[in-house]
Amino acid sequence: MNESAHVGVVGLGTMGGAMARHLIDAGYQVTGCDVEPDRVATFAAMGGAPAASPAEVAAAADAVILSLPSVQAFEEVTAGPAGLLEAARPGLVVIETSTLPLGVKQRAHQRLAERGVALLDCPVSGTGAQIRTKDIAIYASGDPAALERARPVLAAFSRAQFDLGGFGNGSKLKFVANLLVAIHNASAAEALLVAERAGLDLQATLEALTAGAGTSRMLEIRGPLMINGEY
Repeated sequence: MNESAHVGVVGLGTMGGAMARHLIDAGYQVTGCDVEPDRVATFAAMGGAPAASPAEVAAAADAVILSLPSVQAFEEVTAGPAGLLEAARPGLVVIETSTLPLGVKQRAHQRLAERGVALLDCPVSGTGAQIRTKDIAIYASGDPAALERARPVLAAFSRAQFDLGGFGNGSKLKFVANLLVAIHNASAAEALLVAERAGLDLQATLEALTAGAGTSRMLEIRGPLMINGEY
């Protein structure tokens, strides 16, 4: 899928909005929608084409990215009124980037496949701060031909893309990654608290820790937020 392709984005929040911006910067035509008018206005200001519904996005695009916050939102976007199934056509590729229960994605995968639409399971590993600079990884899984078509789109907003094989393997790895993220977040917070109670300067502590063997991506990214109380 080259830069002349038309890409849709459903969900223009922290992650989806950044994806849309990177795609526009890469030269793609991007149509998007969101339930929050302010997000749609921001998207339009960056050069995107607003749509009234997921069905309208699907009708316009060669590939549609979903970046959604909940199972309910996912079900409404895929199978609800004015959802993807209303306008999906054979050959459409839907790139699901949310972190959702695997069974929910598998049901949608089957429903869309019956209409000739390929759903790819492509959760994101990275934070909102990281996606602003494309410093995220994509754990991609699903139909090989569809994934090959989607790879340039994924590369437009991510640092690395991993082909993990059969549909659902991306989510499985994301759950493993989330376990480590939770552990590293908790350990970073505990380490900084210990340093504070020991009377150490926290800025100097963070600089020293991130330069040594005790560092982690979460310490580097979330450590400054913890020190500054920016939660």
